[in-house]
Amino acid sequence: MRLLVQVRITTCIRSELESVPSLLGMNKRMDDPGQLKEEGNTYFQATDYENAIKCYTKAIKLTKDKSLKAVLYRNRAACFLKKESYAQAASDASRAIDINASDIKALYRRSQALEKLGKLDQAFKDVQRCATIEPHNKNFQETLRRLGANIQEKLHIQFSMDARVQKMFEILLDENTDKEKREKAANNLIVLGREEAGAERIFQNNGVNLLMKLIETKNVELILAAVRTLSGMCSGHKARATAILHQLGIDSICMWMSVDNEEISLAVCNLLQAITDSLSGEGKEEQHGKEEALVLDTKKDLKIITMHLLDMLIGKKVSGQGRDRALNLLNKNIPRKDLRIHDNSRALFVIDNGLKKILKVVGQIPDMPGCLPLTENTQMTASILLNKLYDDLRCDSERDHFREICEEYIKSKIDPQDMDKTLHAISIVSGVLQGPFDLGNKLLGMKGVMEMMVALCGSEREIDQLVAVEALIHASTKLSRATFIITNGITLLKEIYKKTKNEKIKIRALVGLCKLGSAGGTDYGLRQFAEGSTEKLAKQCRKWLCNTSIDTRTRKWAVEGLAYLTLDAEVKDDFVEDEAAMQAMFELAKTSDKTILYSVASTLVNCTNSYDVKELIPELVQLAQFSKQHVPEEHPKDKKDFVVKRVKRLLKAGVVSALTCMVKADNAILTDQTKELLARVFLALCEDPKDRGTIVAQGGGKALIPLAIEGTDVGKVKASHALAKMAAISNPDIAFPGERVYEVVRPLVSLLNTERDGLQNYEALLGLTNFSGRSDKLRQKIIKERALPEIENYMFENHDQLRQAATECMCNLVVNKEVQERFVADGNDRLKLIVLLCSEDDETVQKAAAGALAMLTAAQKKLCYKMTQVTTQWLEILQRLCLHDNVDIQHRGLVVAYNLISADKELAKKLVESELLEILTVIGKQKDDPKIQHAIDAARECLVKCMDYGLIKPLSQA
Repeated sequence: MRLLVQVRITTCIRSELESVPSLLGMNKRMDDPGQLKEEGNTYFQATDYENAIKCYTKAIKLTKDKSLKAVLYRNRAACFLKKESYAQAASDASRAIDINASDIKALYRRSQALEKLGKLDQAFKDVQRCATIEPHNKNFQETLRRLGANIQEKLHIQFSMDARVQKMFEILLDENTDKEKREKAANNLIVLGREEAGAERIFQNNGVNLLMKLIETKNVELILAAVRTLSGMCSGHKARATAILHQLGIDSICMWMSVDNEEISLAVCNLLQAITDSLSGEGKEEQHGKEEALVLDTKKDLKIITMHLLDMLIGKKVSGQGRDRALNLLNKNIPRKDLRIHDNSRALFVIDNGLKKILKVVGQIPDMPGCLPLTENTQMTASILLNKLYDDLRCDSERDHFREICEEYIKSKIDPQDMDKTLHAISIVSGVLQGPFDLGNKLLGMKGVMEMMVALCGSEREIDQLVAVEALIHASTKLSRATFIITNGITLLKEIYKKTKNEKIKIRALVGLCKLGSAGGTDYGLRQFAEGSTEKLAKQCRKWLCNTSIDTRTRKWAVEGLAYLTLDAEVKDDFVEDEAAMQAMFELAKTSDKTILYSVASTLVNCTNSYDVKELIPELVQLAQFSKQHVPEEHPKDKKDFVVKRVKRLLKAGVVSALTCMVKADNAILTDQTKELLARVFLALCEDPKDRGTIVAQGGGKALIPLAIEGTDVGKVKASHALAKMAAISNPDIAFPGERVYEVVRPLVSLLNTERDGLQNYEALLGLTNFSGRSDKLRQKIIKERALPEIENYMFENHDQLRQAATECMCNLVVNKEVQERFVADGNDRLKLIVLLCSEDDETVQKAAAGALAMLTAAQKKLCYKMTQVTTQWLEILQRLCLHDNVDIQHRGLVVAYNLISADKELAKKLVESELLEILTVIGKQKDDPKIQHAIDAARECLVKCMDYGLIKPLSQA
């Protein structure tokens, strides 16, 4: 099913609806502070707090009236409270109080903000002043009692916590304490460190020095407990993080991170990340209310951390794990997260002070003496850092500076008299080609570089051949460069492949041939090699892949070869038939070598045909053929039936468990581009509803959440769409257990956008409908993500399926009290829309709208009156519902009628005087029938209620 949607408002509904600001988003340009205040109030009532803040802010700048200014500050404080920006709310309320010290609303709002900020004593004082001004206000009295109790409890916890902290340290530092008791104390300390109150008590009670003593014990479990506790203490608290950084010393932290123990190195890396986040103000939005007492300038500390991380890159005593951690921290914290931010000073600082150090890591050759300790991921992580730094540059002069440093460093390494130094130069070029490719191409053009690569291919030394072949592979990434190498380098690669007996070199030469053989991409008519050559290359790659006697680093090159060759439909079909090869690839994807991630993801994208394909316009094809231009051809095995079979085989082979393992990789090598490829594969796997249960059971739902939150825009949309497909038909409690289900809401809401296609809109609405029927907490989350206006828009939609899905979703959401209040609020046509949708010809829409109307009128008596005022057709629509052939719709109509009758005697009288009485009588007189009994009972209840009012009499009394 493919839905092509253009948002249009249904004519019959649009003619009934008025132009209401809250629904149609009117935004008048006004320069009058009073009018701006009123407009802000309208936005506030419609829960559009951003626009309300803009109106109040503009009015504050324009007005000179102090009393009006106080009201505006007070109102803006209310907006900030709703947005959970408590520090700003307290600030605005204080400004209002400065103008009018007895502004009771401002005092109460400041009290609410201060309470959320954890300043209970100050909040108590504000409420006390409110209670003094209005002593009979029950709300103020209740708040006073609650805050008083909270303050007492806080003091009690504080005193008892000090004793607990002291006891824990005594247990941990006592070597005679049994192991189980020490482990329990260590875990309790970690938990305590993550809580604000606990972290502060540990800090105030000489906890940092005691934690350092634990680190000095050299007991791995105690070191991990101490480091993890410190991480919790530093999270979200700038002042404490700064103090801990200075007390521990950056030298000590880097030394701990350099140890050759994966767990300790990772824990210290997380500690340094927590310190960096706190110092740079990251993660503030998630921790509303944490406010520093001091304004600290942390730029100097951040620079010192960066310098130490750069020094770690070339430290001979630093373990491979430690080097990886340093590179990951630089990758995460140096480049801008959003290129719209102008300041790229951190990247420029690293380029000036550490680019040569990064290049030194990139140029390392593991098999040569004097090589720095490395892991299988180190050099790829360094290449990714180079790419991020290069992308972070804003202008040509900065990029030229970057290139000049690289050229200068490479020139210093090229020495015809010293082949080992020259090897490092070629290795650096190879590493840069894996990062910023355009820069790598420029470096290839340096005098003597390409010649040196060709010369090394013909060298007798195997290490020379190894480095040269890898460089040739990376140099042939783009078709234009590959064309040069096809004519100049293919013969060399073939010669090396035939002559060498070293498997490592042989497989790399083969990958080079694979890469060049796939230069035509998926275009069947642009094959570089003779018919059957690519299949032979692929067969050899599969053979090496399955050979477990070859080391992992070499076998991964076989996957690299398949990543190129599977662009050929024959190759991908043969690959999915070879279950042993698939299993071998999945097992490699789960190893610690993360450099394989991109190759595995590319292979899977090719096998599932989840790459973008340009739609060919027949007229343009004919024109191209007439002018004798090349027209891309589709391979017969790239048609849908073959793709479906391949997807089924991959699922059977356990592809989902491999994908979930790949997503978990906490490494810079899991780039946004790799995440996009994984999201594409997941979406292709979810295409058949029958397969979604299998994907959920193997952890696919959990794996998709991070892909939908972080990555490229395309990747996030693909992952969100895959989540929507799962959410639409799966039980959320099983697919997304625990708190994870709430993380899925935002990706689903992101698909409710006119830029997304109709199928994405539709399946997102189905997913939200499923979620909104589970619990009120989920409904609240959907509202908080601002999905309501979008859902309302789709209720206007001219496309039947979209209108159905949106109306069903709203039917589930109206159970929520906040949604009901929006319907009750004046100045909107939400209820009118629901009433009019009850008259639609589409039974699914009618059923959902009637259900929503039944629940709304049952929950809110005001809506019973409002229903009779929103449209003159209300009674006719109600009668049609009560006469409907579909018993479920009829029952909903009868429930609405009962709600109106129960709401008010006058309303009941109006219904009795209409034809509805006759309809109720006919239905109520029917014989009992289990199939329609719920409708008969509803009609009878309506008649009984009318009799209670005395509006009708039983037949015997008539």
